[in-house]
Amino acid sequence: MTESAITAAILVIGDEILSGRTKDRNIGTIADYCTAIGIDLREVRIVPDEAERIVIAINALRETYTYLFTTGGIGPTHDDITADCVAAAFGVTIDVDPRAKAMLLERHKPEDLNEARLRMARIPAGADLIANPVSKAPGFRIGNVIVMAGVPGIMQAMLDNIGPTLATGAKVLSETIEAGNLPEGTYAGGLAAIAKAHATVSIGSYPSMTPNGFANRVVVRGRDAEAVARARDDVSAMLEGLRGAHA
Repeated sequence: MTESAITAAILVIGDEILSGRTKDRNIGTIADYCTAIGIDLREVRIVPDEAERIVIAINALRETYTYLFTTGGIGPTHDDITADCVAAAFGVTIDVDPRAKAMLLERHKPEDLNEARLRMARIPAGADLIANPVSKAPGFRIGNVIVMAGVPGIMQAMLDNIGPTLATGAKVLSETIEAGNLPEGTYAGGLAAIAKAHATVSIGSYPSMTPNGFANRVVVRGRDAEAVARARDDVSAMLEGLRGAHA
């Protein structure tokens, strides 16, 4: 991963995630999407519905990464404070946006657009809207911060809308080498030496439980196909040698 890589972070907002009542599904979706278009997801944070905590996290992450994706906190209730916090982080005003109100009117009759629903049309000044074909209440983008709903289906729709506008980098290539039932402790030293010798790629070992016991996999990732292939070959040779010794 180079210094010129396009990077991103995710900020998940909501007490319900931290309490365990709601199980997050958005992190994996955004991670998959970023990987597919050559964006390196570098960090994920989860914060409660507390304005100060949200503002601090927004400012820290947007200053560190190319993009910051936020999910949650843009609904109609009193604890949906993400839009206000983004406005505070950028030092801009926030009010009902005529464009966002028009989107809500595609779903709601004017007489049904009460104060609570109008909260979903409050957008920080200078932000661009992100269309929401599912429930019409939009997300928005201001600077490098992309603000989306927490409901997975709506978040996915917003991500599909904003995705084509994002800068992308070279896609990360991945090679998986099966280590089988070789214990990680058997090959950890050799793997560390290979990782040091192939500093331009990322090498990780990932155990999983199967009906037959533990099975281990080594994954090599990088943007240079030749570098990935060389590291893969070295890992394969090392594992084969160990299998022979333990046969």
